[in-house]
Amino acid sequence: MNADPLTSETAGTPRRIRNIIELAELAGVSPGTVSRALTGKGALSEATRERIKALASEHGFRLNQMASRLRTQRTGLIGVVIPLGHASRQHVSDPFFMTMFGALADELTETGHDIMLKRVVPDDADWLERIVDSGMLDGTIVVGQSNQLEAIDRVARRHLPVVVWGKAGYAHCTVGADNVLGGELAVRRLIDTGRRRLAFLGDVRAPEIADRLVGALATSGAVAGVSLQPYEVSLSQDEMPAQIAEFVARHGREVDGVFCSSDVMAMVCIRILRDAGLRVPEDVAVVGFDNLAIATQTSPPLTTVNQKVAEGAHLIVKALMARIEGEAAPSQVLKPELVIRESA
Repeated sequence: MNADPLTSETAGTPRRIRNIIELAELAGVSPGTVSRALTGKGALSEATRERIKALASEHGFRLNQMASRLRTQRTGLIGVVIPLGHASRQHVSDPFFMTMFGALADELTETGHDIMLKRVVPDDADWLERIVDSGMLDGTIVVGQSNQLEAIDRVARRHLPVVVWGKAGYAHCTVGADNVLGGELAVRRLIDTGRRRLAFLGDVRAPEIADRLVGALATSGAVAGVSLQPYEVSLSQDEMPAQIAEFVARHGREVDGVFCSSDVMAMVCIRILRDAGLRVPEDVAVVGFDNLAIATQTSPPLTTVNQKVAEGAHLIVKALMARIEGEAAPSQVLKPELVIRESA
């Protein structure tokens, strides 16, 4: 008697299937249906999908991802790039970058893509061309524009699957908060709590930070008796504490409200103010920007502007997937919200 072709001759166990065609014949469907079932992509009834996946498992079949990618001319890899042209000493371990990367990773995992994280200190004008033209990536997410607007725009004009977290209004597709409004919200909160001698801490070489200062100045300038003085403070965790300590030593007792351009900066500022014998918020109120999870862990908990990182990550990935398929995806601006806690 001939052995069942779908079982081994020795143990009576299901024979191992070698390719997608054999599995399609066994399931009574087309190879395309098998591919849709195992990749999770494309329209297919849940019953059919589960039946094919069960047969694949029973017969020890795994989809050859390399062969599939060769057929589709896709790599399955998305680049997440952080350019640090204006802040070359800033770390990827910065809590904002890690929060954004985590949110992007969650979204990209749902699409079935792998991720390549790259921190770039641009050494010439072609740094982004080298990344997108490498053939390694299906698409690229750029987190922050730094001082690299020209380089990003140049690539975006010819290469569709690039989406940027940052300020809108350029050739490239962006998703990001309305930073002018965010600056207005932060300073309005300081004014509403009776503060009149205000300071802004940040590095305005980054377009997003510059917009936060624009909103802050517009709001402070519209109220009689309120002054706001900007002070340059680096986002680098190596340089930031010393620069804030210098600000506090020189001006800490002259101001009664500080708007910091990031939550990390605000946390450092609160610590240094307290070390200098100043109470927060009694002597100096402090407002941050980002609404990272750590904002609830400061002492006192940080009043901040929520720029909606998780929602932004979702919109970035959605736009990038559309662009990978050759579809248009416009820039989107998120409306920030003030989160009131105890620091202001």
